[in-house]
Amino acid sequence: MTPSKPLEAGLVRELGAIARPGALLMDPAECWSYGYDNSRRQAMPQAVVLVEAADQVVPLVQLCNRERLPLVARGRGTGTTGATVPDRGGLVLSFERMERILRIDPDNRLAIVEPGVTNQALQTALAPHGFFWPPDPTSAATCTLGGNLACNAAGPRAVKYGTPRENTLGLTAVTGAGELMRAGVRTTKGVVGYDLTRLIIGSEGTLALITQATLKLTPLAEARRTLRASYADIHAAAAAVSAIMAQPVTPCALEFMDGSAIAMARHVGDLGLPPGTGALLMIEVDGPAHGIDQAAAAVAQAAGVPGLLDLSTAARAEEVAALWRTRAALSPALRQIAPKKINEDVVVPVSRLGTFIEGVDRLGREHTIRIVNFGHAGNGNIHVNLLVNPDDPEEMARADACLDAVFSLVIALEGTLSGEHGVGLAKRDHIHRELDPVVLRLMHGIKQQFDPNGILNPGKTLPPQD
Repeated sequence: MTPSKPLEAGLVRELGAIARPGALLMDPAECWSYGYDNSRRQAMPQAVVLVEAADQVVPLVQLCNRERLPLVARGRGTGTTGATVPDRGGLVLSFERMERILRIDPDNRLAIVEPGVTNQALQTALAPHGFFWPPDPTSAATCTLGGNLACNAAGPRAVKYGTPRENTLGLTAVTGAGELMRAGVRTTKGVVGYDLTRLIIGSEGTLALITQATLKLTPLAEARRTLRASYADIHAAAAAVSAIMAQPVTPCALEFMDGSAIAMARHVGDLGLPPGTGALLMIEVDGPAHGIDQAAAAVAQAAGVPGLLDLSTAARAEEVAALWRTRAALSPALRQIAPKKINEDVVVPVSRLGTFIEGVDRLGREHTIRIVNFGHAGNGNIHVNLLVNPDDPEEMARADACLDAVFSLVIALEGTLSGEHGVGLAKRDHIHRELDPVVLRLMHGIKQQFDPNGILNPGKTLPPQD
């Protein structure tokens, strides 16, 4: 699909008839702020519609389908892969005003929401009922549930509670042909037909636009214990991760920082770590109050592999805050050193975590790129941060070569190129390394069925067909 032509007056009138007053943006100064995401990519849409109700979405998609007008849906733009950047012009459909929690049903452990609800707003509303929705991205305060579903964005709690795919019962969505569809169930079991709910989740708005979601809720735990374990090197930490995940108590968070990340965090303040700390695990255990101490003890015992330097346990809120201070110190330190760093998320088998980090360190030295690694160790989900200056062409050339080699290492270790950030534009041209030609052909066929004219988020997620 080529970039679309300037919108004709008749089309603008039709868009205006669908949009609420003041909800059709045409001024470039207003449209510009809807052309970005957290990947730092930006492009100018031809128009923006701020939808306020689901009944506006069907006619908007039908209009775009008729005119072959690219249509990119977005929430708050917190994604990191360029998935909501309108790089081919067209229309941006913003769900930010569809922010109603339609139903909270504690008896059936579900909530029905619109896509513009923020993750944190939902958690706040659920807490008085004694429930939460497990996906908890770092950007929870601002990211929308529609965006969480579009990218299958998870966060630390996925190690125990799963991703949005495991915590969503059903969806209402509009296909690229402008057809309203309802997929899934409102029960915790159901196997009628193909699972289109899980297919649409993670498809980055390329198959259908989610207008409503039925989410599966989980009871809040009665108690929580937090542990921080320091290790001599990443191999000791990786051995601890394997040991922790092999025993019956699954932690609700199992985060790690490598030696470079620890060094960065030390720029911010005293972390209270023993000398020689080369890797760090932050571990949380939750569950019934009567068994929480035994659960924490079991995890602590598993963490006690050779190379452990120190293990601290906290129960009181102020102690927990002190232990998490290390992790909280990292992001400010990275922003100070490289405000425009490249942040990629990849996943390798947990048993190969040490091998991967060691390989990334080697690649950083070979390409003279400073790399900091941290992430969700229990899933093998590593955030690889290349501390580069995008305004330096020579450094960016080295960074591109380094990142290419990192992706090759991931595939060699039987991993996957994205754990929770998605594909978008950033990784689109690399996924052929992971997906074989038959799978890619089938995926293009699915795209054709949902979006016959290719208007939904064109050019994202899948590479062009040969």
